[in-house]
Formats: sequence, C-alpha cells, structure tokens
Amino acid sequence: MQISNYMREEHRSCDESFAKAEQAASNGDFDEAFKHFEEFMLDTLRHFLKEEEILFPAFEKAAGSSEGPTQVMRYEHTQVRGLLEQLKEAIDKRDRERFFSVADTLMILLQQHNMKEEQMLYAMCDRLLDTEAEKLVSEMKEH
Repeated sequence: MQISNYMREEHRSCDESFAKAEQAASNGDFDEAFKHFEEFMLDTLRHFLKEEEILFPAFEKAAGSSEGPTQVMRYEHTQVRGLLEQLKEAIDKRDRERFFSVADTLMILLQQHNMKEEQMLYAMCDRLLDTEAEKLVSEMKEH
C-alpha cells in the first residue's frame, strides 16, 4: 500500500495545480494560468521521472519483464509530454480556445492513465515490491 498511497497523493497534487491553471485561464488571467500550469508541468514531469527511473525499473526487475503495463505507461508519458508542450504554447499565445481544447484532451488522457496506474500498476507494485517499498518511496521522495 505504501507505493500506491504515495503515488496517488502525487496524482492528486498534480490534479489540483491543473485545476487552478484551468480556472485562471477561464478567468482570462494567463499570467496566473501560466504560474499554475508551470507548477503542474514540473510536478508531472518529476512524477514521470520517479516512475521511469525508480519505480518502473524495480517493478520490471521483480516481474522479470519490461513488457506490459510499464511499457504502456511510458508510451502515455510521451503523449502527455507532447500535450504539455501544446498547452504551454496556447498559454504563451493567450489562446483560450486552444488552451481548453488541449486541456480537455490532456485531462481525459491523464484520468485514464492515472486510473490504470492506481487500480492496476501500483497495486502490482505493492505486491511485488513489498519488501522494497519503504526504500523505493524514500528514493522517490528524494528524486
């Protein structure tokens, strides 16, 4: 449970920053939107690195395979990174319509992605990495 709880908390924190960015953009305050978007983007990218550099390799080693859920998650991380760039461009151009078009796509992808991680992958990590969980969470907190 330790891995699941830690990673789920990070998802929620990122969601909150994203909601603040959307609210600011909705109000037409793109300076405020950028501030919250930047926080969201940096936190999301840091979260991805924790998974890609610490959690996924540990899971793959324990599972004996790099195929399967981690491969799908990495692919989705790549998709999210592309959407983050598009969202940043929309904010830079103060393009409200483009911002919300990309934001909707990003939110759908992230909701599906996070659900798969929280309901499947993290639960598998909790089981397979039980004896390493405390160490892994510590490493991710320091990353």
